[in-house]
Amino acid sequence: MRDLRKTALWLGLIGSVSLLPLTTLAEDIANAHPEVVQAAPAEPSFHDVAVEKDIASQVIPLPEPAPVTIESVDLKPAPAIDIPLPDAAPVTALMQADLVRIAVEGLFADDAAMREMRVNSRDREALSAFYAQAERPLIWAQDGAWSPAALGAMERLKAADEDGLDPADYSLPDRGLRKDATPAQWAQADVRLSLSVIRYARDARGARIDPTRLSPLVTPKLALPAIDEVLSKVSSAGDAGGALEAYNPPHPGYRALKERLAKLRENHPSQPSVRLPRGPILRVGMKDPRVPLIRARFNLMKEADSQTIYDERVASAVAAFQKEKGLPNTGVLNAQTVAALSGSSVVQRHSDLITNMERWRWLPADLGQRHIMVNVPEFRLQVVEGRNVVHQARVIVGKEQSQTPIFSENMKYLVVNPSWTIPPSIMKKEILPGLANDPYYAARRGYKIIRRGDRITVQQPPGERNALGFVKFMFPNQHAVYLHDTPNRNLFSASKRAFSHGCVRVDRPFELADVIMGKDGKWTEQKLRGLIGKGERYVHLTNPLPVHLTYFTLAIDEKGDVKRFEDLYGLDRKVRAALNLSE
Repeated sequence: MRDLRKTALWLGLIGSVSLLPLTTLAEDIANAHPEVVQAAPAEPSFHDVAVEKDIASQVIPLPEPAPVTIESVDLKPAPAIDIPLPDAAPVTALMQADLVRIAVEGLFADDAAMREMRVNSRDREALSAFYAQAERPLIWAQDGAWSPAALGAMERLKAADEDGLDPADYSLPDRGLRKDATPAQWAQADVRLSLSVIRYARDARGARIDPTRLSPLVTPKLALPAIDEVLSKVSSAGDAGGALEAYNPPHPGYRALKERLAKLRENHPSQPSVRLPRGPILRVGMKDPRVPLIRARFNLMKEADSQTIYDERVASAVAAFQKEKGLPNTGVLNAQTVAALSGSSVVQRHSDLITNMERWRWLPADLGQRHIMVNVPEFRLQVVEGRNVVHQARVIVGKEQSQTPIFSENMKYLVVNPSWTIPPSIMKKEILPGLANDPYYAARRGYKIIRRGDRITVQQPPGERNALGFVKFMFPNQHAVYLHDTPNRNLFSASKRAFSHGCVRVDRPFELADVIMGKDGKWTEQKLRGLIGKGERYVHLTNPLPVHLTYFTLAIDEKGDVKRFEDLYGLDRKVRAALNLSE
């Protein structure tokens, strides 16, 4: 009976099947109708078998059974028997844990399912392990209802587009799952919500794209959170939605783009681009057949008889657009404004914002209380303390053929009077062909050729002509790039400064060195300059200084205006394609 009852309970868990106590029913029928029920012979015991062996040689005749004559039997229907069923046994923690394990295995059924959810076998083991050690069998549900943390997490997942994420990526369980749903259904829904919470947290930290697949020169170290850390933090938070949202970048630059995205969606929910034909410059009061197109672009409706007049309302809308685009906000419709109107629809601006928001996810959540930011498309370096920019300088970055890599690393020391060992890429492209054509190519440029066995190294000694100038700033990295001075300082006057072989050349480098090293008065600009001409000298930082080489083509300045920079290396296009965003 115990086995029968257990089977009935498990069938009830899976399919809500009730199983009658058949043995009890048979006994009741026997008691009610003894004349028609014959008891089955009992099973022989071990003792009976042993005795049978001892007396195997004896033959004891059994009497013939007396004949039974039944003259008549009243076959009236048997009275209904009301047999109370036992209450369903509660689902034990062990049973629920088994159901969770089955749910995890079901959702991770094969490699294709895991790829779709962007998880691997280690994630599956980590998820199972977290459920196994959790205080309750389910993380998000209890007593047939979702916890407040579950409801808060679901709300954040539905609002994922506020941070440029796609809500469709986060599968939500049935929020209205009925209390009488089976334990198996609750287990599967609970695990599904856990997976969506984990995926959101990781996407918020940069997991949507593998940056190295965009370019081998894009190598940020993504800090993707562990499964147990995410589930523990979010499920126990008083504000689970806020805890989940906090995985997005906390930086002011990211939040400014997020606010701009919300404003764009609010003001222009479905604004198209406009293709304006060529025509004269328009000022207030002028009449032109293109004005209705401009009105439609800015949702300015007016009476039919004045549709073609370029009035104050139209000029104000154009001026606001010019300001957003970084153009002179005169309100005059000139060729530059027409080009901007024709080439930047709301969809494009939407994609540009999300693309740049995504690249903020490549940066560490903690940039460092004191750090250096180099924005490659802006050709600008900034030293930041807290939220204040304490120093900024123009920089020269890599050409399209020799791009400056994108990553973060710690600066550890400076070198005054550096020598320059020419890297293999430049040796192959420039030095070796030059030596092949002219044996004195290296000597005329002040280079030294160093032979070590079969290897040839070309080095430029310290001095005014050295390509690194008088100082370089070292943050050791896989790309062998750094910040440095340059003898070609006239190049800083150019508006587009992509001239280098990949390193970042800094304008006024000794001022930068003073900001980095001069706080304690030990290595001021004056003292560092005093080392010039005294041989290669290493000056170590007391504390490592984070350096972030970044790539942002959109930024919001301190006045709230949008600043745009050229997509030097085509990284916008690559990110848009990876995220499947519209052009």
